[in-house]
Amino acid sequence: MDELLRDYLPLVIFIGIALFIGLALLISPFILAFKNPDPEKLSAYECGFNAFDDARMPFDVRFYLVAILFIIFDLEVAFLFPWAVSFGDVGLFGYISMMLFLAILTVGFVYEWKKGALEWD
Repeated sequence: MDELLRDYLPLVIFIGIALFIGLALLISPFILAFKNPDPEKLSAYECGFNAFDDARMPFDVRFYLVAILFIIFDLEVAFLFPWAVSFGDVGLFGYISMMLFLAILTVGFVYEWKKGALEWD
């Protein structure tokens, strides 16, 4: 029985260290953080305007455009990583298809750039 408990000792130590670090990271902001609230910091903020205004008020479409661009380039990375991991197995067809995919995304990025969608004035 002692041998079995000795085998689990590294696991118990690991869980103990993880709990200590987790609790330290949860408690330390309450001890170390500056307590300087002001109304602007405490106000609700969402999509560039106050969250408690009229729901039918006009809003800037650029917030959604930035979100869509983020999703597009996030998906590019999601496709690029598995392709890079299996690069040796996909062969020439996999290489050409990924270069075509990246070319289409590059053309779209240049189009958005030229249209001024990335400018925030």
